[in-house]
Amino acid sequence: MRMSPVLRRSLLLAALALAAAGPAAAQEYPDRPIRMVTPYAPGGTTDLLARLIGQRLGERLGQSVVIENRGGGNTVIGSSLVAKAPADGYTIMLMAMPHVIVPLLFQTPYHPINDFTPVAAVAANEQVLVAHPSLPVKDVKELVALARGKPGELNFATVDSGGPGHLLMESFNNMIGAKMTQVPFKGAGPAINAIRGNQVQLYLAVPGPIVPTIKSGALKAIAVSGKSRMAALPDVPTFAEQGLANFDAKTWYGILAPAGTPRPIVQKLSGEIQRIMAAPDIQERLENLSVMPFVLGPDQLGELMRSDMARYKSIIETNNIKIQ
Repeated sequence: MRMSPVLRRSLLLAALALAAAGPAAAQEYPDRPIRMVTPYAPGGTTDLLARLIGQRLGERLGQSVVIENRGGGNTVIGSSLVAKAPADGYTIMLMAMPHVIVPLLFQTPYHPINDFTPVAAVAANEQVLVAHPSLPVKDVKELVALARGKPGELNFATVDSGGPGHLLMESFNNMIGAKMTQVPFKGAGPAINAIRGNQVQLYLAVPGPIVPTIKSGALKAIAVSGKSRMAALPDVPTFAEQGLANFDAKTWYGILAPAGTPRPIVQKLSGEIQRIMAAPDIQERLENLSVMPFVLGPDQLGELMRSDMARYKSIIETNNIKIQ
């Protein structure tokens, strides 16, 4: 069936109108306050990052950015709110890497990738593996030998079951061909107290809260993740230096919008956020929060989300991890 000239002309005009609307929408955006949801309670790193970025983003865009904490339900409550919000750029979310893990362990009313539009990654953490001083190991090689020689006898602290720390240590077990036992705690404070008290032998932790304990000698550091040594722990070698080049333990923070948010608006937000994160004073503030700058654009963040979701799915299935 041939298309009539009138219909062809109408479709062409409609396409041109849509093409013109995108840049125009981006130029006019925003014309009212923006809501930045964080699916965590106030006071944590994600909340502090949201407030830091939100204030500066509001200044750059000429509209206030209102931070809304919607914690609870393993981040499902806040994430669901954003997934269902209008895709107009006026509701965005600052989330952490567990965003791609939670739906692998619980049934959620949204898909962590398909129901969101990536905007920008903003920060990240590497990890440090610490041990109680009484554990007779000083490096990864000696730890591997001890763990293989005493299967199931060594244990490690985590701040929650199914979280990044738990899954990364299970991945470590798989890589070294050993089995160490998880002991979950409700937060980093109790986990640190437990390893200091020799209730557990190992803990894979974000560096900020635990570096002072390492420097005091109350704990010893075995290895740090990442491609280079940490400035705060320059004498501690990386996992890669000790033969585990594929042990990727980076956790990250990023900003998402609802699926279908217009590309020009996403690019405008992403560009402003990337400029904010490049500012020296913001990088200094990140250091005070014990996180490092880790800036990615929309496409790069989307690729990272897909690859990490696949990686953690494999860890969960390989170790038959189920959360009741």
